[in-house]
Amino acid sequence: MIIGIGSDLIDITRVGKVIERHGERFLDRIFTAAERAKAERRAKNEKMVVATYAKRFAAKEACSKALGTGIRRGVWWRDMGVVNLPGGRPTMQLTGGALARLQALTPDGFEARIDVSITDDWPLAQAFVIISAVPLAKS
Repeated sequence: MIIGIGSDLIDITRVGKVIERHGERFLDRIFTAAERAKAERRAKNEKMVVATYAKRFAAKEACSKALGTGIRRGVWWRDMGVVNLPGGRPTMQLTGGALARLQALTPDGFEARIDVSITDDWPLAQAFVIISAVPLAKS
Protein backbone atom coordinates (compact mmCIF):
# COMPACT_ATOMS: atom_id res chain seq x y z
CA MET A 1 0.00 0.00 0.00
CA ILE A 2 1.20 3.52 -0.73
CA ILE A 3 1.79 5.57 2.40
CA GLY A 4 3.36 8.65 0.81
CA ILE A 5 3.97 10.33 -2.54
CA GLY A 6 6.11 13.37 -3.23
CA SER A 7 7.45 15.19 -6.26
CA ASP A 8 9.67 18.17 -6.92
CA LEU A 9 10.84 20.14 -9.94
CA ILE A 10 13.84 22.46 -9.66
CA ASP A 11 15.82 24.79 -11.89
CA ILE A 12 19.36 23.39 -12.12
CA THR A 13 20.82 26.85 -12.71
CA ARG A 14 19.32 28.01 -9.40
CA VAL A 15 21.19 25.25 -7.58
CA GLY A 16 24.35 26.24 -9.44
CA LYS A 17 23.98 29.85 -8.28
CA VAL A 18 23.51 28.75 -4.67
CA ILE A 19 26.64 26.59 -4.90
CA GLU A 20 28.59 29.53 -6.38
CA ARG A 21 27.39 31.85 -3.64
CA HIS A 22 27.60 29.56 -0.58
CA GLY A 23 29.99 26.80 -1.72
CA GLU A 24 31.04 24.25 0.88
CA ARG A 25 28.69 25.64 3.51
CA PHE A 26 25.67 24.80 1.34
CA LEU A 27 27.03 21.45 0.17
CA ASP A 28 27.89 20.34 3.72
CA ARG A 29 24.50 21.40 5.06
CA ILE A 30 22.40 19.68 2.39
CA PHE A 31 24.21 16.64 0.99
CA THR A 32 25.54 13.42 2.50
CA ALA A 33 29.13 12.31 1.96
CA ALA A 34 27.94 9.65 -0.52
CA GLU A 35 25.98 12.22 -2.54
CA ARG A 36 28.94 14.58 -2.63
CA ALA A 37 31.26 11.80 -3.76
CA LYS A 38 28.87 10.87 -6.59
CA ALA A 39 28.70 14.48 -7.80
CA GLU A 40 32.44 15.04 -7.55
CA ARG A 41 33.16 11.95 -9.67
CA ARG A 42 31.66 14.01 -12.49
CA ALA A 43 34.05 16.92 -11.91
CA LYS A 44 35.23 16.98 -15.53
CA ASN A 45 31.87 18.46 -16.53
CA GLU A 46 30.62 21.28 -14.28
CA LYS A 47 27.08 21.08 -15.71
CA MET A 48 26.90 17.39 -14.77
CA VAL A 49 28.11 18.14 -11.23
CA VAL A 50 25.45 20.80 -10.73
CA ALA A 51 22.75 18.60 -12.33
CA THR A 52 23.72 15.74 -10.01
CA TYR A 53 23.31 17.98 -6.98
CA ALA A 54 20.04 19.42 -8.32
CA LYS A 55 18.52 15.96 -8.86
CA ARG A 56 19.44 14.94 -5.33
CA PHE A 57 18.07 18.18 -3.92
CA ALA A 58 14.78 17.52 -5.75
CA ALA A 59 14.72 13.95 -4.42
CA LYS A 60 15.13 15.20 -0.85
CA GLU A 61 12.28 17.68 -1.33
CA ALA A 62 10.10 14.94 -2.83
CA CYS A 63 10.97 12.55 -0.01
CA SER A 64 10.14 15.13 2.66
CA LYS A 65 6.76 15.63 0.98
CA ALA A 66 6.17 11.86 0.85
CA LEU A 67 6.96 11.73 4.58
CA GLY A 68 4.32 14.41 5.09
CA THR A 69 6.62 16.80 6.91
CA GLY A 70 8.55 18.89 4.44
CA ILE A 71 11.90 20.04 5.80
CA ARG A 72 10.72 20.56 9.36
CA ARG A 73 9.34 18.65 12.35
CA GLY A 74 12.68 16.95 12.90
CA VAL A 75 13.29 16.00 9.25
CA TRP A 76 16.44 17.67 7.94
CA TRP A 77 18.28 17.67 4.62
CA ARG A 78 21.06 15.30 5.60
CA ASP A 79 18.58 12.85 7.14
CA MET A 80 17.76 11.87 3.54
CA GLY A 81 20.31 10.69 1.03
CA VAL A 82 19.99 9.33 -2.49
CA VAL A 83 21.82 6.02 -2.84
CA ASN A 84 21.87 3.46 -5.61
CA LEU A 85 21.00 -0.19 -5.14
CA PRO A 86 23.40 -2.78 -6.63
CA GLY A 87 21.54 -2.76 -9.96
CA GLY A 88 21.76 1.04 -10.14
CA ARG A 89 18.18 1.85 -9.12
CA PRO A 90 18.04 4.93 -6.89
CA THR A 91 16.42 4.88 -3.48
CA MET A 92 16.56 6.99 -0.33
CA GLN A 93 18.61 6.14 2.73
CA LEU A 94 16.99 7.74 5.76
CA THR A 95 18.50 8.52 9.16
CA GLY A 96 17.58 10.65 12.16
CA GLY A 97 14.21 12.36 12.10
CA ALA A 98 13.40 11.17 8.57
CA LEU A 99 13.88 7.54 9.60
CA ALA A 100 11.80 8.09 12.75
CA ARG A 101 8.99 9.57 10.66
CA LEU A 102 9.17 6.67 8.18
CA GLN A 103 8.95 4.18 11.05
CA ALA A 104 5.94 6.04 12.48
CA LEU A 105 4.17 5.88 9.09
CA THR A 106 4.85 2.18 8.52
CA PRO A 107 2.10 -0.09 9.92
CA ASP A 108 2.95 -3.07 12.11
CA GLY A 109 3.63 -6.19 10.06
CA PHE A 110 4.93 -4.15 7.12
CA GLU A 111 8.25 -2.78 5.98
CA ALA A 112 8.75 0.45 4.09
CA ARG A 113 10.02 0.55 0.52
CA ILE A 114 11.07 3.82 -1.06
CA ASP A 115 10.97 4.09 -4.84
CA VAL A 116 12.70 7.07 -6.42
CA SER A 117 12.75 8.38 -9.96
CA ILE A 118 15.10 11.25 -10.81
CA THR A 119 15.74 12.90 -14.15
CA ASP A 120 17.01 16.09 -15.68
CA ASP A 121 16.61 17.95 -18.93
CA TRP A 122 18.61 21.16 -18.73
CA PRO A 123 17.70 23.45 -17.06
CA LEU A 124 15.26 21.36 -15.02
CA ALA A 125 15.67 18.45 -12.62
CA GLN A 126 12.75 16.40 -11.34
CA ALA A 127 12.20 13.73 -8.72
CA PHE A 128 9.33 11.50 -7.65
CA VAL A 129 9.29 9.50 -4.42
CA ILE A 130 6.76 6.82 -3.53
CA ILE A 131 6.84 5.27 -0.08
CA SER A 132 5.05 1.92 0.12
CA ALA A 133 4.31 -0.40 3.01
CA VAL A 134 5.07 -3.97 1.95
CA PRO A 135 3.96 -6.96 4.07
CA LEU A 136 6.82 -8.63 5.91
CA ALA A 137 7.78 -11.98 4.44
CA LYS A 138 6.41 -14.91 6.43
CA SER A 139 9.11 -17.28 7.61
